Amino acid sequence: MEGEGKKVWIIPDCELPPPGEGVLKGHESVIIINDNDEDATVKVKLIFTDKEPYEEIIWKVGANKVRCFRMNDLGDMGGFEVPIETQYAMKLTSDKNIVVQYGRLDNRQVNLAYYTTLAY
Repeated sequence: MEGEGKKVWIIPDCELPPPGEGVLKGHESVIIINDNDEDATVKVKLIFTDKEPYEEIIWKVGANKVRCFRMNDLGDMGGFEVPIETQYAMKLTSDKNIVVQYGRLDNRQVNLAYYTTLAY
C-alpha cells in the first residue's frame, strides 16, 4: 500500500534568514514524513528569481520515518550554500508519496518569529 501524501511538492516562499543573535538561530527547515514501507528518494530543485535553478540535491527519508532538513546545513544541502536573505522557491519530487512541511525561524527582530506551513 502506498503511503499518505503525494510525489510532487512546491514551497514558493523560501528565504534563509541570517542566524541572528539569539539562543535560537535563524533557519529554514523542510520536514518530510515518509509513511511507506520503503525508503523515499527526494530530488530537490531550488528556483531563484535571478539565476538558473540548482538541481543537485538528493534527500533520503527512511521507511516509516520523519526527517528534518535544514537549509543552512551544508550536509543537508549536498554542499550547496543557500544564499541568505534571497528569495527562492523549492520543488521536491519523490519516488514515493510523502508529506512535506516547511518552517522558518527569523529572529532579526526582538520579537522572535517562527512560522510553519504545509507545502503545496
